[in-house]
Amino acid sequence: MAGGPRNIHNAHLPVSRRSVLAALAGAAVSAYPGAPSNKPLRGIFVIVATPYTHSKAVDYEDLAHEVEWLDRCGAHGIVWPQRASEYYLLSADERLRGFDVIADAARGKKPAVVFGIQGKNTQEALKYLDHVKRLSPDALIAIPPEEATSLEDYRSYYRTLASATKRPIFIQTTGAGEHQPFVMPVSFICELAGEHPNLGYVKDEQAPVLERMAELQAHKPPMKSVFSGHAGKGMLPEMGQGSDGTMPGASYTDVYVQIWDAWQVGDRKKAREIFARLLPLINLDDLAAQGYQYMLYRRGVFRTPISRGARPKLLPAMIAEMESAFTELKPYLRA
Repeated sequence: MAGGPRNIHNAHLPVSRRSVLAALAGAAVSAYPGAPSNKPLRGIFVIVATPYTHSKAVDYEDLAHEVEWLDRCGAHGIVWPQRASEYYLLSADERLRGFDVIADAARGKKPAVVFGIQGKNTQEALKYLDHVKRLSPDALIAIPPEEATSLEDYRSYYRTLASATKRPIFIQTTGAGEHQPFVMPVSFICELAGEHPNLGYVKDEQAPVLERMAELQAHKPPMKSVFSGHAGKGMLPEMGQGSDGTMPGASYTDVYVQIWDAWQVGDRKKAREIFARLLPLINLDDLAAQGYQYMLYRRGVFRTPISRGARPKLLPAMIAEMESAFTELKPYLRA
């Protein structure tokens, strides 16, 4: 599969060199000075991918470029760093520097900015929270702490974070397993939201997702925004039962936005037609397991397709199917 040429990258992604250098020097200015912007926490909130150089260093210039591109795609929100951002492969210093770069690049843009502050434990998460306070993001998001030994540890973690800021905090469930050993019942989430109004936001990926989302939506208030993820695979039935949004990866942001916008104005036929073109690529991306960097490179957004994660070699048959599906999607690309 051919990569995105540099001239496409540069032509599509204008960015102030001064702003990038300022961010890299640690001089990023608050993206949202003063009071919260009150941007709606609703719609397509994209998980920003982390770009890398050929030496696998974080490419902060491409990270700023990506924010510019996501704004042109019409993203309602941008979220970094989460699992699709490979946050677990980033050092603490890389995460702190990335916050500054994104805040600087997002200044004056339309998308709401959501910063991921999860840590292995509460103290680590508080360190990230303390850093982003001066950047005044529109919201925060936190995966449960890896070092938790009980559901009560989750409770203490979220209570502490909620008490340390007035900004909205999305509680993220990732499905019970290696990274989240304890299932958070809907009642548990609603109880936290009742105690702390800024915890009335959730990105729920715990099966059965549709049933849980419906129950969470039925508890408004204290719940305020109910999102899901999973690459937007379930976004049609989720929107059908009134979800507040989804948090997919960045590769097809402009397409996700068109699906959302069509559904919101009642054109469900159009939304389904576009989704039918997107779904093969969602499935193929999952099978190919190349990471979001690969398709962003293919689209000319990143200068390399490199990920820090271990990636299998793409076989010719997979490349052919991905190219065919991408050709079918091209009429819906907007950036």
